[in-house]
Amino acid sequence: MHEEPLLRDFEPRDQARVRRLVVDGLGEHWGVVDESLNPDLVDIASSYAHGRTVVVALGADIVGTGTLVPRGTSSAEIVRMSISPELRRSGLGRRIVEELLRTAREWSVSRVICETSSHWTDVVAFYLACGFEITEEREGDFGRDTWFERLL
Repeated sequence: MHEEPLLRDFEPRDQARVRRLVVDGLGEHWGVVDESLNPDLVDIASSYAHGRTVVVALGADIVGTGTLVPRGTSSAEIVRMSISPELRRSGLGRRIVEELLRTAREWSVSRVICETSSHWTDVVAFYLACGFEITEEREGDFGRDTWFERLL
């Protein structure tokens, strides 16, 4: 019998596993991760206390995460999305996005935004498949970034 992935809210005991999942995902794309550029991951509960972080647990492992943070009165932003490489394209990312969109509706925001590096074409395709539209591309601190929105 295999376990079903459980989507639930982040708990402080998840800190090390969620941080590792996000940092490993960044390392996959960038090769090297400068830890000083990710101070929010030192204490996720405090960094995103005003938002909602969810995780997907598979047994004792955290295999997915995403955070929704308010951006003013009418918008929210999805940040720190990451899925374990072996479980990508399994629907877990879409489950996280749908849960965060449900939360955004509960917050009564009219749109959800997110951003990714333009050269992460698989991530760009993922957000488009989740119903987001590209609003702009611009040069960021680490190359070209693609910004998305989904109207609710």
